[in-house]
Amino acid sequence: MPEENKVNEGTTGTTGSESKTGYDKNVLEEFGDQVGKFATRTFESLKKSIDKALIARNTVLTIRVNDEANEKLNMLVEAGLFKSRSESAAFLIEEGIKQQGPLFEKISLKLEEINKLRDDLKGIISEEIKKEGV
Repeated sequence: MPEENKVNEGTTGTTGSESKTGYDKNVLEEFGDQVGKFATRTFESLKKSIDKALIARNTVLTIRVNDEANEKLNMLVEAGLFKSRSESAAFLIEEGIKQQGPLFEKISLKLEEINKLRDDLKGIISEEIKKEGV
């Protein structure tokens, strides 16, 4: 029997090159499916984060940004992730605040201390005014 017509043992009638090509194709298709599923999950997760960040927007701010920031905001709109630069800026601000959570916690604690000291000073001044009868 000529060499090219030999069937590999243990296969279902395919030559080694056909079997390998079929295997490679299956592996690539499976990999493609996994990448597609990952992209879909990532998009859905990002969409949920965006929607959540945009729901509670009720304060209007006027801000100035540099050209690079403006370009990035426009990119997010052009990509279809947001309807406007305002929405993209709101999302990025919200995400930045989340990422800096520990910093904001420290600031909050210090502000509580400052407010307590202010209240203490107001009390001291109020007592002094009462003593002097002013």
